[in-house]
Amino acid sequence: MKHPTSKHSKKQKPAEKKGKIINWKEYNEALVNRGRITFWITEEAIKTWEEEQKGDKKRKRGKPIQYSRMAIETSLLVGQVFHLPLRQTEGFVASILLKMNIPLKTPDFSTLSFRRKRLPVCIRVRPPVQEPIHLVVDSTGVKIYGEGEWKVRQHGWSKHRRWKKLHVGVDEKTKDILLGEVTDCGVSDADVLEPLLKQVPETSRVDQLSGDGAYDRRKCYRSLKSREIRKVTIPPQYNAKIWQHGNCKEERLARDENLRRIRIVGRKRWKQETGYHRRSLVETTMYRLKTIFTDHVSSRTEESQQVELLLRCKALNYMTTLGMPKRELIA
Repeated sequence: MKHPTSKHSKKQKPAEKKGKIINWKEYNEALVNRGRITFWITEEAIKTWEEEQKGDKKRKRGKPIQYSRMAIETSLLVGQVFHLPLRQTEGFVASILLKMNIPLKTPDFSTLSFRRKRLPVCIRVRPPVQEPIHLVVDSTGVKIYGEGEWKVRQHGWSKHRRWKKLHVGVDEKTKDILLGEVTDCGVSDADVLEPLLKQVPETSRVDQLSGDGAYDRRKCYRSLKSREIRKVTIPPQYNAKIWQHGNCKEERLARDENLRRIRIVGRKRWKQETGYHRRSLVETTMYRLKTIFTDHVSSRTEESQQVELLLRCKALNYMTTLGMPKRELIA
């Protein structure tokens, strides 16, 4: 008789399906192009920059130059991509304009710091599509203040770390970050879903929304119903109860329908049927965001911290347009 703790008596896990990248050449070229400075300083930015400069020819002597929003955003975007503080950003952009033989001046670091606080950032870089969107939402924490791990390990805390929360909504098809909101660490995911959905353009239609159990709240389903999002892939809690009786004349709740299906086929089968595992795309996006741009922000004010994080989302969207890896499963 075999011992119950032997390896033969353990339940064997099903083998995970592995995939391989089938467009290495195109993806490798896209990764190289991410570092090209001409990709980040575009002709549109230079043209707008020049228009602002030409309009200032008659200004009084000593009056500061009024840079366009595009000039400020481009400079800050370059600083985020290449991990530069404001002073180094000023010097870097100035040297690039000099090498490109463009007679333009660069915003100084104090102008960048002041204008950054009230800079409106639209993180979308592709035009809205007409076809329905499968939106995947989640949040992640970003460090904004605190001490290094080595100092804490050796000497303990003297100043506790502070955090911000970045809430994002990712398009399941294009992998773009369509929605972005920055809050304090104490704000729950369910409280931010409605402000996120308000960022969806009227021309776009969300066909399905996927999120984790943190969004299993009545206010979330009310927001989704007001946006006419019928297909909702949010797993109810394990001790969840039906909210609305089946004999009720009102329209059935999407959450109750999910719970009834889970009771019939099980939670695992329900996740496979609804495509819930596509929610991992937003976790991959947040991992890429932290890997490329680090997991902390350097700004001190809340307004600048919000702009810094949204600029990172926009920069990541630009990188996505260059090319993404395509995988095929290996049997």
